[in-house]
Amino acid sequence: MANLLSMANHKNQQPESNATPSNRSLERGLELLRAFGPGATLLGNGDLAERTGLPKATVSRLTRTLVEAGYLEHDSARRAYRLGLPVLSLAQALRSGSTVLKAAGLLIRDTAQRMRINVGIAGADREEMVYLESIRYNQRASLRTIVSGQRVPMELTSLGRAYLATQPEAEFTHLMDAFARRGRSGWERLAREITEAVDDVHRNGFCVASWQPEVIALATPLAIPGHRLLVLNFSVRTTASKDSVVSELAAPLLRLRDEITAECVRLEG
Repeated sequence: MANLLSMANHKNQQPESNATPSNRSLERGLELLRAFGPGATLLGNGDLAERTGLPKATVSRLTRTLVEAGYLEHDSARRAYRLGLPVLSLAQALRSGSTVLKAAGLLIRDTAQRMRINVGIAGADREEMVYLESIRYNQRASLRTIVSGQRVPMELTSLGRAYLATQPEAEFTHLMDAFARRGRSGWERLAREITEAVDDVHRNGFCVASWQPEVIALATPLAIPGHRLLVLNFSVRTTASKDSVVSELAAPLLRLRDEITAECVRLEG
């Protein structure tokens, strides 16, 4: 199973070997857009330079270009920038154009309501997982509200660990080194948990994690040919043991994974 997952991920995400060289200015402009997020919705040139590590002169030139293109809006009173409307349009285009989300929509909603659990689909972006869809049976189930685009830590979550299980050795090592550099306390224990979770995915098709009090989550890779690798997860707030939650949710999780895959193939057939 590990080989199949790695092959699917390699096929779906690796650029062609004859790809043209990257455009440095475009890369830097996108880094500026990445700097915005929850708690960082209004940023000045100094903030952007600090967050991206780019020279202030470069930031000033790029923000001017992004404002002209509509991707940033300038607040002259605060001498800062916020994201422009075209960014939202791009996000909506991503969601509406995803065959996987179309295939999963009714299936995950029905599962969440029928089993009284939370069901989500996420993808990887650098060292975090980003929710594309999340059906919350109870908004208080995990003491937080999940919306499309929200990020969660890759190394702490079942979503992230299921994704890590699909990665080639070099990329896995690169990500683990990045996690270690964060200096999070208890890294050795966390590294063992990640390794165990990866082994669980290779052996059983899913992994389990509990990074919030009384919240247990299971996740499995959605490796659908022709699409980027995504991850499907179930989560529930409970005082029950991990073993009992796994016993109840593992089979439905894997069954839903297969149903989404089959529906996606049908829609594209």
